[in-house]
Amino acid sequence: MRIVGVFCLLLMLAAVLVSAIAVVWTRHQSRVLFVQLTQLQGQRDALNIEYGQLELEQATWAEPRRIDDEARTKLGMFMPRPQDVQLVRQP
Repeated sequence: MRIVGVFCLLLMLAAVLVSAIAVVWTRHQSRVLFVQLTQLQGQRDALNIEYGQLELEQATWAEPRRIDDEARTKLGMFMPRPQDVQLVRQP
């Protein structure tokens, strides 16, 4: 009976040690994943800021007045006179 008691005690001790190691490992993994999550959230925030800036820039470049100014100054374009406009009809 004494050997069975010692065996049970050793078995319980091993179970407690395995359980303690599992808790430590799990907490370590949790911390690593939390750090990774924080980094990814920072990247997400930076990308959201950049996206907002790009949308603003696109809106600025696509403004009709700006396009008209660029066409006139850089490309030498102008509005045609009414008598120069021809209507083309498809048969």
